Amino acid sequence: MHGFIGEFFGTCVLIVLGQSVAAGANLKKTFGKATGTNWFYISFAWGIAVTMGVYVAGSLGSLGHLNPAITIAYALFGLFPWHNVVPYILGQMLGAFVGAVIVMIQFYPQFKNAKTVEDGNSVAIFATMPAIKNNVFNFLSEFIATLFFVLILLNLGNFTVGLKPFIVGMVIFIIGAGLGTTTGFAINPARDLAPRFAYTIMPVPNKDVAHWEYAWVPLFGPILGAITAAAVQAVV
Repeated sequence: MHGFIGEFFGTCVLIVLGQSVAAGANLKKTFGKATGTNWFYISFAWGIAVTMGVYVAGSLGSLGHLNPAITIAYALFGLFPWHNVVPYILGQMLGAFVGAVIVMIQFYPQFKNAKTVEDGNSVAIFATMPAIKNNVFNFLSEFIATLFFVLILLNLGNFTVGLKPFIVGMVIFIIGAGLGTTTGFAINPARDLAPRFAYTIMPVPNKDVAHWEYAWVPLFGPILGAITAAAVQAVV
């Protein structure tokens, strides 16, 4: 039975990750198709960013979640102590906010000089927006991407040790390259919510609306996806 379960989930992960990259690269209305090789560059960069973040967090005594969805899901299934949930999430949100502000300062002359993206809405630099706006499917996209991300994480063991953070970064890369081409792959409420808030209140030149009407998708999709992954792992 263990052989069946292992082969089932392993092959499912293989197909979902592999074929989603093919879909993202070939279907017309995806970020993979719209931006071409640039999307793979962005996905890889986010993977390396997560790797570096996990290394820093681990060296400073954290488990390197960097993601409220992971923290909540792990706590619900006894993989993380509840008394650490609030400090972790507070640190994640504040860290994401400060990080976004630092980027705003670093690129302030560029923001001021011209429109940052083609449609003039630079919120896309700080928060996610879907390639095709459909809240139901956008929610499902974030749910599915996070479910597979966390399911893989749960089978890596302690991911702040040795090369594990690099492996986590590669997981982010493959998720972004495929499943992430539909919504820009938040898979992390802190990565989206805190920078979106920073964009809203900070004096970023030439900014447009922050699209808070969409913010619930990258908030609840990842949380429910992570919880579902932890539930599946607990059952099997």
